[in-house]
Amino acid sequence: MHIKRSLLAVLTTALVVAAPVGAAKTFRYATTGDILGLDPHANNEGPTNTMKSNIYGRLVHRKPDLSLEPDLATSWERVDDTTWRFALREGVTFHNGNAFNADDVVYSFKRQTQESSEMSFALASVEDLRKIDDFTVEIVTKGPDPILLLNMPNFYIVDQEFMEDNGAFEVVRGAGKTNFANLNANGTGPFRIVEWLQDNRVVLEPFDGYWGKDQLETNVTQAVFTPIPNNATRVAALLSGEIDLMYPVPLQDIPRLENDANVEVLQGPELRTIFLGFDHWRDELLDMPGSGKNPFKDVRVRRAFAHAIDTKAIQRVVMRGASTPTGLMIAPGINGFQKDMNVPYAHDPEAAKTLLAEAGYPEGFPVTLDCPNDRYVNDEAICTAAVPMLERIGIKVTLNAQTKSLHFNKIGQAEGNNTSFYMLGWTPGSYDAYNPLQNLMTMDGKGQGTWNCGRYSNPRVEALTDEIAVTVDEAKRNELIREAFKIHQDDVGHIPLHQQ
Repeated sequence: MHIKRSLLAVLTTALVVAAPVGAAKTFRYATTGDILGLDPHANNEGPTNTMKSNIYGRLVHRKPDLSLEPDLATSWERVDDTTWRFALREGVTFHNGNAFNADDVVYSFKRQTQESSEMSFALASVEDLRKIDDFTVEIVTKGPDPILLLNMPNFYIVDQEFMEDNGAFEVVRGAGKTNFANLNANGTGPFRIVEWLQDNRVVLEPFDGYWGKDQLETNVTQAVFTPIPNNATRVAALLSGEIDLMYPVPLQDIPRLENDANVEVLQGPELRTIFLGFDHWRDELLDMPGSGKNPFKDVRVRRAFAHAIDTKAIQRVVMRGASTPTGLMIAPGINGFQKDMNVPYAHDPEAAKTLLAEAGYPEGFPVTLDCPNDRYVNDEAICTAAVPMLERIGIKVTLNAQTKSLHFNKIGQAEGNNTSFYMLGWTPGSYDAYNPLQNLMTMDGKGQGTWNCGRYSNPRVEALTDEIAVTVDEAKRNELIREAFKIHQDDVGHIPLHQQ
């Protein structure tokens, strides 16, 4: 890539100022918050995944057009319905000089499939990964897996010797954890970590021993990532030349930036769905101690919340048109998307009040809305807008907006899903509908339910998800996906807000 001064916008890719094409250059970019850690198997979060994808190799990775291409595997073949054979790339070294071979792949499989790994979903269908020789491995799945290859870009390979020498086999989930693997990185990717000062900067430089360096088109000699939470400060840093690229763009600043001759804003659809989730599992809501009640166990209450939220107003006022209201937990472009089902809940406060009264809460009840303030485009502003919408139907909302590291720890499994009502965003890593079913809507097994923070559970959805995982026939598989999403909609398992 040619180094440019750049800015990312909502639904976006970049805003640029050209620099001399041939000049060696430090590439400086910024977003709202820091990465969560360097352990490739610990956290599943977009900016963190982007960082580790530059550091660690995978058997297969994605090209810019999202198609698959070889990485640490040079080729692969399906031996039978449940067995895949991968030929590994020879002559590859890790950043510390250690040689890569099949032992590292086997070790990485064992590490990534620990229950504490948020990346275990990518290998949930795998029964075994075995070494055939130093540069051949076989993956054996529990049943036919139609999307195994689509999940391979989410399988990160670590250096067995490096990890064992430093006692780093155990995966420690949660942002900001200070174990060895979260603070140190040793991959086979095109960039190596030079420095990580938490909440200050990450410095990377090209890895001279990268196996594919001759294929890279880059003049970058160093990359510096800086978290800048404040929108105005981030924009000022771009305009002054302190950074070259930023994401996200404050929506109110887009017209001004588009009028700057040195700036280009590129916009396009993304696959992330922003949604609200409920506590489905506690017998007593965290905000109602001593009551013995959890209103969210009643579908009428959940439906009342859905009718209270005006997604069109959020699109118009908060997102300034840069979002698409949705009725599904997946975006167009995701395999299994059902266009006719993509109907947002109707905004109907009176119906919401009636439903609350029928459920036994005519005066409403108190609840805390947990929200990040440095992860998604206008995340805190969206939650702030939702508060008065819910208050109009009698719900007494306390907004708890905090940094993504604190937010994800609180609502996630690291702290036992310590939430009653929360915001989250999701982009399926496999670009397939099975991914959100597996991660957000089921609870029944290893590699499933990793971000089902409210512990939504429906036995039929669980059974359908298991069937989808092994169904190869596309038409049948899409019907199963359709049924699962219809049940989830009827249950109001979550409130999908929009794609952004």
